[in-house]
Amino acid sequence: MIRDRHVGALLREWRAARRMSQLDLALETGTSSRHLSCVETGKTAPSRQMVTKLAEALKMPLRERNALLLAAGYAPEYTERGLDAPELTQVKRAIQFIVEQQEPYPAFVMNRRWDILMANRAAMRMATYLRNGSRHTNMVLQFFDPEDLRAAVVNWEEVAGDLIRHLHDEVAAAPSDVRARALLDRALAYPAVPPRWHERDLAAAPPPLLTVKFRKDGRELSFFSTITTFGTPRDVTIDELRIECTFPADDATADLCRALVRQDGDGVSSSRSR
Repeated sequence: MIRDRHVGALLREWRAARRMSQLDLALETGTSSRHLSCVETGKTAPSRQMVTKLAEALKMPLRERNALLLAAGYAPEYTERGLDAPELTQVKRAIQFIVEQQEPYPAFVMNRRWDILMANRAAMRMATYLRNGSRHTNMVLQFFDPEDLRAAVVNWEEVAGDLIRHLHDEVAAAPSDVRARALLDRALAYPAVPPRWHERDLAAAPPPLLTVKFRKDGRELSFFSTITTFGTPRDVTIDELRIECTFPADDATADLCRALVRQDGDGVSSSRSR
């Protein structure tokens, strides 16, 4: 019954993360709280159908749903392909279209751990302009490393504080994701991080619209972003993709983005994987 106890431990973690009681989850899945209690304690082995219902009710990401199925002794339900897989050709084409159409403003494609998988030429031009390129291919590390983009961010504490809030929320929402926890710990280990950021602040409300402000050679640039995700994904990779498109918050920033295109040789737009 070790396998079932493991399933029970995962369910308890996710139920706590979603702030659901056993009764809440039982009602959501059409079972009894007694049966759910037996599953959580390992007295009862859940069926595959029950595991799927529980994962759906807990709104678990596809990767975590696979992990729950494996813990219960069942084969994973969702595939995980690389973006270069033939089956994802149309998806990749759509992503490239979005990031290329964002020119002359930066656009990035990231996974749920903030790793930058793809960026358009505008993103590379801006990183080169601000810091002669970036040391990291992870968005969080770029903004926390004093030797990276952090050095050019005017409102660093506001931006980094928002990133930390997102990381704490992701760790709480996916308690079994050790890599999310590791990224949070790595970000918090950088110098001059306020001690209060080490704890999740449930009272902190995200700003209505966060503007990132950079400064280079006395010139200030301001951007805000939109995030695009895919609806109803059936593949782990697609489920975890986020496309961030940035927009200039003022005319001066828009003018500089266009000027950087003119300085970029032929100025041809293209997206590049990192």
